[in-house]
Order: sequence, then C-alpha cells, then structure tokens
Amino acid sequence: MVDTEPAAAPARTGSDAPAIELVEVAKHFAAAEGNVQAVERVDLAIETGEFFSLLGPSGCGKTTTLRMIAGFEQPTSGQVLLYGENMVGVPPNRRDMNMVFQSYALFPHMTVFDNVAFGLRRKNVAKAEIDKRVNEMLELVDLTGRERRRPREMSGGQQQRVALARALVNHPRALLLDEPLGALDLKLRQAMQSELKRIQREVGITFVYVTHDQGEALTMSDRIAVMNAGRVEQLGTPREVYEQPRTRFVADFIGTSNLLTTRADRVEDGCAVATFGDQQRLVVPLRGVEPHGDLEVTVRPEKIRVATAPTEAECQLRGTLDEIVYQGTFTAYLVTTQATHDQVVVHWQNVDDSRDVAAVGDEVWLSWNKDHSYLIDSDPGRDST
Repeated sequence: MVDTEPAAAPARTGSDAPAIELVEVAKHFAAAEGNVQAVERVDLAIETGEFFSLLGPSGCGKTTTLRMIAGFEQPTSGQVLLYGENMVGVPPNRRDMNMVFQSYALFPHMTVFDNVAFGLRRKNVAKAEIDKRVNEMLELVDLTGRERRRPREMSGGQQQRVALARALVNHPRALLLDEPLGALDLKLRQAMQSELKRIQREVGITFVYVTHDQGEALTMSDRIAVMNAGRVEQLGTPREVYEQPRTRFVADFIGTSNLLTTRADRVEDGCAVATFGDQQRLVVPLRGVEPHGDLEVTVRPEKIRVATAPTEAECQLRGTLDEIVYQGTFTAYLVTTQATHDQVVVHWQNVDDSRDVAAVGDEVWLSWNKDHSYLIDSDPGRDST
C-alpha cells in the first residue's frame, strides 16, 4: 500500500515551487528475507533549469529515486511533486517529463527523423509542425544531414544524440537521464559531457542525471546529491561536495582523499588543534561540527606539499616517504606520518621536470593550509543540505 501523506508539507507552492520536489520519499521492495529499503526518507528540491545529478555507487538508490520521479515506480511513502503538484499515482505519460536510458531504446527499423518524430506523431501534431520541431532538435544535437540514417548506421555517440532529440522534441518540463553515457568509451564520454551541458543550457529545462561516475557529476552538474544506502549523505555544488566532504563516505567516494585520525589538545579560534611536538601540528576549522573523541580529518592530495624541512604552514606533519609514482600530469608521493601513523597521498603537479623532493625512505615534512582541513561528520544521518 502506498502512503502518500508525508509528515512534512512541501516547502513551496504555486509559481515559487521547485521544478521537482521529493518530500520524505521512501521506497521498500518485498524480498525473500523481508522488506528491502531502497530509498530512505529522501527530501530534495530541484530548481527549474537546474542540471541536478544523483551520484552514488550501484545499489545506493539513485536509479530507484529517478524512476519514482518518472513514475515507473511508486513511493512506499512520501510525495513526488512537479511544480507543486503531487504526482504519486500519476502514470509516466501524464507527468510532462521524458527519460533517456543507457540503452537509448531507439527503434532500429526507423530512420533518425522517424525516431525523433515518433512521440509527436502519437500526439497527432500537424506534419508541418513535426518537420519544424524535428529539424530544430536535430540541429541542436548536431545531426543535421543524417535524417535518413538508421540507428545501426550510426556511432554510439550519435545514437545517444538521437535519443536526446527524441526526448526533447516534445518540450518536456524536465528530462531524466539514467546513466546515458555508460555505454560509450572514455574519450567519447568526456566529449558528450560537454555536449549534454551545452544542450541543457540551450533548451533551459531541468535535467536530472543519474550516474556512478564522479567525473561526470562534477563536470556537468549545478548541484549534486551524493547517495549511499538509500540516503542523501551530502547535497551541494560540485565544489562543495569535493572541497568540503561532510562524511567519510563522501570524502572517499568523490575523488581521492586523505583521512587522518587524531585527538585535539584544545579548541582555539574556532579550530580543533592537535600538537605532536617538534613543530608538528594539525589545525582544523570546526565549521559547526562538534569535536569529541577521536577526530577524523580529511584533506585532498593536491592541497598538500612535500619538503625536506618544516615550514611555517599552519598544518604540518613529519613522515617517511614510502613511494613515488609518476602519473603523467602529476606525481604521487605516499608518506606515512609519524604522529598519526596514517598513509598520506600527495599529488604534485608536474610543472618542473628537474624538481626532486626526496628519495624513497627519506624523512619528509607534509604541510598545508588549515582551511583545507575538514572534520568528518560522525553523524551522516543529520540534515545533509
């Protein structure tokens, strides 16, 4: 049974309402071992014209969430609103949104033109209007001149553009995309990321994009909801979720991050401070997170520098250089700290071929600005916005 009455009311209504809003949405599936909770009380507000991504590993609930927005799944509880109107129980074809799948789902016996025109013909749109709108969409996705080709005669990237044109030609209020680049090779996938963002910007409608690829989400999104085990662990701009991860999961899932565990000696000027003697210290702004017990601190590899002597930096730790790995655009230094016994990764941009910091086995110093240190929230279930 579907419970459509959430505990909380929608935040906004009328013309001020978000394009898409989820209010305490949960989804349970029946299984042999009992109910499986795929999505756990998710609250999201996606604005009109926003490129919004649901990011997370397989099984985190992101595709189930997208399918509930589309209407292919109904929530066990909560509300799914489109411009303030509750869509729970409304079939997909009456939701004024379209969906693009990873498989594209093109009709193989139809031409490109006929594939794109299919939905318009089903709605009995006049032929002149169909011709106009299909040609506009094909120009938008850079497929002008390929109208008579069939899907088998096109590359994966071109097929993906046809699927996009078919989804957009009906002028939906929102477009939902379920890992649409997953079948493409790396180079083409990266090129299509820019194309998708360009298309979204030109048509100006709301895109909701599901992916497990952090690079895709960071490249294209206005905001990202990072999901884990059916919950939103962090919601923010690409810069916020990368630079300021709030949980251990987000820090580990988005890019490469170092996690240091220590105890603070004191709180000073809004920072937790841990000192280890011999000029070693760790300073972490609290940013509203209360320090207690062991502190988990995250710092990104590109924010750290390696030297053979201590510096005047606010954060610095001594350690042993375990490994040096050349990785093209940067060199990775792996250092085990003496104070916390953590292995720290440093990414140093390769701008000077003659630079030679130290050799494996040498004692080195790690240093960084305190503002690049972030405390990991020990309670990821609290408000993630």
